[in-house]
Amino acid sequence: MAVFSIEIADEDVNRVLGAVAHNYKRPDQVPNPNFDPDQEVGEDNPENIDNPETVPQFVNRIVREFLADHVNAYDAQQARAAALEAARNATPPSISDPAL
Repeated sequence: MAVFSIEIADEDVNRVLGAVAHNYKRPDQVPNPNFDPDQEVGEDNPENIDNPETVPQFVNRIVREFLADHVNAYDAQQARAAALEAARNATPPSISDPAL
């Protein structure tokens, strides 16, 4: 499998990751999947927990989704263009009026 990589200067890493996380609205906290609404909210039963997906993991996922979305859009555009071209070049059906 091929590897696609980019390099970010050390002094810019936090800036880049922070910008993507902010622009794509990464929450610092997420709903607690183990929250029990029948129990009192507290330290042992918080409604929200710290986001287990780190900022670098989040940005990596967003970049992969970005690339996949663009490939899918391109593939769909190419398929539409090919289908339209095939329809334009198709032999018209033979349709006649039996009364004539």
